[in-house]
Amino acid sequence: MRRGERRGPGAAPGKAALEEQQPNGGGPPAAERSPPPGAERDSPGLRRSTESEVYDDGTNTFFWRAHTLTVLFILTCALGYVTLLEETPQDTAYNTKRGIVASILVFLCFGVTQAKDGPFSRPHPAYWRFWLCVSVVYELFLIFILFQTVQDGRQFMKYIDPHLGVPLPERDYGGNCLIYDPGNETDPFHNIWDKLDGFVPAHFFGWYLKTLMIRDWWMCMIISVMFEFLEYSLEHQLPNFSECWWDHWIMDVILCNGLGIYCGMKTLSWLSLKTYKWQGLWNIPTYKGKMKRIVFQFTPYSWVKFEWKPASSLRRWLAVCGIIFVFLLAELNTFYLKFVLWMPPEHYLVLLRLVFFVNVGGVAMREIYDFMDDPKFHKKLGQQAWLVAAITATEFLIVVKYDPYTLTLSLPFYITQCWILGIILVLTWTAWRFFIRDITLRYKEIRRQKQEHKYEKDKCLSNGDGHSSILDEQAGNKLRERKL
Repeated sequence: MRRGERRGPGAAPGKAALEEQQPNGGGPPAAERSPPPGAERDSPGLRRSTESEVYDDGTNTFFWRAHTLTVLFILTCALGYVTLLEETPQDTAYNTKRGIVASILVFLCFGVTQAKDGPFSRPHPAYWRFWLCVSVVYELFLIFILFQTVQDGRQFMKYIDPHLGVPLPERDYGGNCLIYDPGNETDPFHNIWDKLDGFVPAHFFGWYLKTLMIRDWWMCMIISVMFEFLEYSLEHQLPNFSECWWDHWIMDVILCNGLGIYCGMKTLSWLSLKTYKWQGLWNIPTYKGKMKRIVFQFTPYSWVKFEWKPASSLRRWLAVCGIIFVFLLAELNTFYLKFVLWMPPEHYLVLLRLVFFVNVGGVAMREIYDFMDDPKFHKKLGQQAWLVAAITATEFLIVVKYDPYTLTLSLPFYITQCWILGIILVLTWTAWRFFIRDITLRYKEIRRQKQEHKYEKDKCLSNGDGHSSILDEQAGNKLRERKL
């Protein structure tokens, strides 16, 4: 049973319960299996305070059943058709491409039906299993590219798109930064209109979705502002980081990113207040209710509010810093991969990578939050979070191998000073908050206890009594504290 789920005493287990009981998409019925580990924790009384309560009528339909035999039958028929009825072309390159694509499709079919379920179940668990398998395929592709020479790796991209494998033309991204250009009488605001391209809505929707992943306004703003500082710092390495000041702070941070974060926070507020009450489609009497139920199928089954609390402990502080670092590294990889693999910014592979990270990022963030917030129940990092971290690291290693010269271009002196100052401030705050402050508070507490002890002792001596039950009780408490 999922967290906070309520049913009548005689209700049949619903689709959510079947997902919990059959994490691999099949297997013996619940009566033949022991309850999953941590089932006691999923009871309504032990639900986390940040989780919403869920009501489910227990309806189980064809849509939610595991179709392992059906998929296996269709896959076997397709392979049999290719083997028995189709003549194999005498083209080695074509056969190689088709063989690789067929191998990937067979792996995806296996993963969608047999892989372990993640934390999300809407619109369907198979959807998230599909993206988990795509993560594995993408990581294997990156490792293959990593083991090629620079020239072979770039030319290999021609097998995906014949137009790739060609050096990118030089482009001027900074240019004239005047908001109002008096020299252009026909359109003095032409610099602004030139910046309003397809990347403006991409920035907005990108940060809207990132806000839904992170679920925290402060973390989103920190990542947004820090990335602009990274663009300032690295514009001597990549030309497309060179932008006008108003493009950095007005169009990006305030308008595109800020508006996307604001809309994302409003959506999060609505999701946290929404009533999660689920009924089977055929149990709803009206057509309007059925249509509403179909639309809500693409909303979460339940909701967990993320409370990162980075200053509460050193472990959480380091975890939040690590999340911000991986986010920024993944953002930088987007630009550096295009540069070293010679992919134009408008190429469809760039868009597919962003779509991929949108789908796997939300699952990864939920798994990271569960691992960080409840380590007793989630004893290991989730599978999707592990793969996202591995993919980000592998992408960076490809950039290091394919163009070490660009990465080793030294930062300007004033940029280096700013980053050193920022790192020193962060390290100083960390040492004060989690070490010096704790030692100071502990010292003050010990000093206060000694003063109280001395006061009680002087009080007893002034009364002519050298023995006191209060002192005995305090001594016993201190002895127990030392043992603990």
